[in-house]
Amino acid sequence: MSMAAAKTVEADCIAFTSLPHTTPLFADFLYHFEKVTQFYACDPQSTKWYAGAGRPTYPKDRREAVARVLERQNRAFGAGQKTLDNIQRLREGVPAVVTGQQVVLFGGPIFCILKALTAVMHAEQAGAVPVFWLATEDHDLAEVSSINLPAGDQPRRFSIDVPHTEGAPVGRIILRDEIVAAVQQVEASFGKSDAMELLADSYRPGETFGSAFARFYARLFADEGIILLDPSDPELHRIAQPVYHGSLAHWKEINDALLRRAQELESAGYHAQVKVTPSHTLCFYLEAGVRTPVRHGSDGDGFWIGERRVSDAELISESERCPERFNANVLLRPVLQDYLLPTLAYIGGPSEIAYFAQAGVVYEQLLGQVTPAIPRISATLVEPRQAKLLHRYQLALEDTFVGAEKLQELLAAKSLPESTLRIFDQAAEQLEQAITLMQAPLAKLDQTLVDASENAAAKMRHQLQSLREKAARAEARKNDETAIHANALSFMLYPNRQLQERELGAAYLVLKYGANMVSTLKEGLRLDCLDHQVVRIEI
Repeated sequence: MSMAAAKTVEADCIAFTSLPHTTPLFADFLYHFEKVTQFYACDPQSTKWYAGAGRPTYPKDRREAVARVLERQNRAFGAGQKTLDNIQRLREGVPAVVTGQQVVLFGGPIFCILKALTAVMHAEQAGAVPVFWLATEDHDLAEVSSINLPAGDQPRRFSIDVPHTEGAPVGRIILRDEIVAAVQQVEASFGKSDAMELLADSYRPGETFGSAFARFYARLFADEGIILLDPSDPELHRIAQPVYHGSLAHWKEINDALLRRAQELESAGYHAQVKVTPSHTLCFYLEAGVRTPVRHGSDGDGFWIGERRVSDAELISESERCPERFNANVLLRPVLQDYLLPTLAYIGGPSEIAYFAQAGVVYEQLLGQVTPAIPRISATLVEPRQAKLLHRYQLALEDTFVGAEKLQELLAAKSLPESTLRIFDQAAEQLEQAITLMQAPLAKLDQTLVDASENAAAKMRHQLQSLREKAARAEARKNDETAIHANALSFMLYPNRQLQERELGAAYLVLKYGANMVSTLKEGLRLDCLDHQVVRIEI
C-alpha cells in the first residue's frame, strides 16, 4: 500500500442521539445537563474549568517529585523537546489536562489518537500541559493483544500471543520474538515507509506493552508535546501512598457512598457503570504478581485478598510501607491521577463519563473536590472511496449503522431500475390519494369507520413497503456490486457493528497517511462540537 498525503475538510457534526449504543446518561450529560448536574462537577458545554477555580491544593514538593519521574520516563520513551519543555512547565506551576487509555497493541484504536488530540487542544486553550495516563496496571491481556487494521476494504486482525502470568498487569508483559512476526505482517500489508519504521522501532523485542505504546505515541505526538505517564512506576506509588491508605482506611464510608450513588443513578433512570457490592473496596493487591481484588469481610473480620485474610490494621499498614503492591480500580484511578497531577479536567469517552458519575463520591471522600469530566472528540473518518460510495447512493453516515446485510438491501433498493422505482413511488402516491378520498364519506357514514380505515391504510402502506423491500432483496441477490459496496462501507464506517473509532486501529491512519496525520486531524477536528464528528479525508 502506497502512502498518501492527506488533508481534512471541515468536520460535520451529528448528534449522539442519532448513533447506536448511546446511553441515556451520556446523552443527558451532553444535551440535558440539568438532569445530571448532581452527578458531575461541570457542564461539558462550559469552559469555565479552564480557570481551574476550586482545584485542590497541589504541594510544591509533590509537583517536583512527579515532574522528576515524568522527565525520567519520557526521556526513556524518546520524547521530543516540546514534551520535555512541558514537563518543565508543569514543574514550574502549570496545570494539566489529563486523558488516558489501555496500552493496546500498535497504538490501540483510533479513539486513542482522538483522546490525545482532545487533551492537546484543550490544554492549548487553557494554558495547561497535556498528559496521557498509560493504563499499564490493567490485567486483561485479551483487551490489548490484538487490533484491526484494514487491508484494502478487508478486515485484518493482527494479534500476538506472548508468555505471561494470567492476571498480571499487562504493561509489564515483555514483547519477545512474537512481535517481530506481527510487525512483519503489518509491513506486508502496508509496505515500507517512515511510519512503518516508527511502528517497528516502537514495537520491538525487549519492550513491554506499556513502553512500546509509549514510544509510539511519544514520537507520534512529538510536535504536540504530550506528556506520557506510566503509573506502575514504584516511585509514583510511593508518592500516591496516601490515596491507597485513605481508600482502605475509609473503605466503609466510601463503599456506603458508592451504594447510595448507585441508587441515586437508578432512581434518576440511569444505571451504574460499575457494580458495587457491600464488600467492595477500590484497591487491587499484587499477590505473587497477579492483580487480585481486595474485599472486606462481613462483621469486621478484616480484608480478603483472594482466599487470604488480612486484618484491617495489617493491610492499611502495608499500604504505607509497600504502596507499590497496591493499585487502583476504575473508580479510584481518576482520584489517583488527580492526586499525582494538578488536573484541570479529565478527557474521557462515554464509558469514562459514566464512571465519573460514580467516582464523584470517591473524590469527595479522598480529595474533597471533584474534577470536571469533559468528553473526548468522537469522530468517523470518511476516506475518498467511502465518500464516493456515500455520494453515489445518496447516503448519510447514519444510514450505514445497520450492518452489512441491511445496508446491501438499502443499496439495492437505490439501485433498482428507474422504471421500477417510479412505479413504486406512483403506487404510494395513488394509495395516499385513495385513502384521503375515503376519509370524509366514511366519517359521515360512521365515525368509527375512520379508525378502521386508518388501520387498513397502515396495513396497505406496510404491504407496499414490504413489496418494495422484497424487490430490493431480489436486486441484491443478482447484483454482486451492491454486496461489495455494502461490505466496503460497513467495514470501514461501522465495523463489527461498532463505531469506526472503537474498532479500527490508529496505526492504520499513520501507516496510510504518515505521522503528520496527527497535525492534519488537529486542524480538521472541532473542540466546539460535542457531537460525533464526520471528517472527510481528501488526498
